[in-house]
Amino acid sequence: MKRIQAIVQNYPEGSQTSAISMALDIVQRQIGWIPISAMHKVAELLSMPRMRVYEWATFYTMCKREYRGKYNVKICKSLPCMLRGSDFIIRAVEDATGCCAGGLSDDKMFGVDLVECQGACVNAPVIAIDDDYYEDLTVCDVYNIIEKLRCGDIPPSGPQGGRYAAEPCCGLTSLQTGPPPPGYCIQEALRQDKKGDGCN
Repeated sequence: MKRIQAIVQNYPEGSQTSAISMALDIVQRQIGWIPISAMHKVAELLSMPRMRVYEWATFYTMCKREYRGKYNVKICKSLPCMLRGSDFIIRAVEDATGCCAGGLSDDKMFGVDLVECQGACVNAPVIAIDDDYYEDLTVCDVYNIIEKLRCGDIPPSGPQGGRYAAEPCCGLTSLQTGPPPPGYCIQEALRQDKKGDGCN
């Protein structure tokens, strides 16, 4: 709670409630989830009603209100990921971790959840494991990622297919030159540098 108190001091008097996301994140990182007792303590530290903390913790999917394993695997099930094969990714994650979506593996190492859009549609299909995004996934990638986690390694996050960030696989196709000069594509009648336009 000392870390939360230090963060709260950065906020002006009367605005401490703005620290709620950081406070709940600290709790979750320390114990792996956010129990009711911790929500009560956060409400007390931030001088806000307990209900406001409950509302926050139940609204945001990144807030875990029960233990979701050492690694929480969140599989995107929104339309772009489904069109790119996330149904196969879901089955691969369930098989590799040994637990169904919404469940916890027997060794409590993995919790698997289906979530809505993770904001990386251009790199679909996507899974997030805690804070790391794994994108452009194949079934083989899923098995490799889960196996590395079982062995105690953290595999490199980001696109798994070899491309950089969200760039096209074949390389850049636009924005390959500098910006055009001022006045580019302005109608001739609107140019200010016209001489002798006949207006008095």
